Amino acid sequence: MLTGDVQSRMLAVAQAARAVAYAPYSNYHVGAALLGADGRIFGGCNVENAAFPQGVCAEAGAISAMVLAGV
Repeated sequence: MLTGDVQSRMLAVAQAARAVAYAPYSNYHVGAALLGADGRIFGGCNVENAAFPQGVCAEAGAISAMVLAGV
C-alpha cells in the first residue's frame, strides 16, 4: 500500500511529465509515473508521430526510463 506522501510525489511526477508531452495531433497530453522496487519514481509522457501509430504512450515512456535506470 502506498503512503499519501508517495502518492503525492507520484502524482507530481505524472503531472510534470504531462506538461511536456508532445501531442500535436490529438492534443491529449498524458503523463505517467511508476514506483520502482527501490522506491524511486519514474515518469513518462506520450509522444505522438505523424506516422500513426508510431508514437509512444506515457506508460511505455515511464517503463523505459525505469529500465534505463537499471530498476
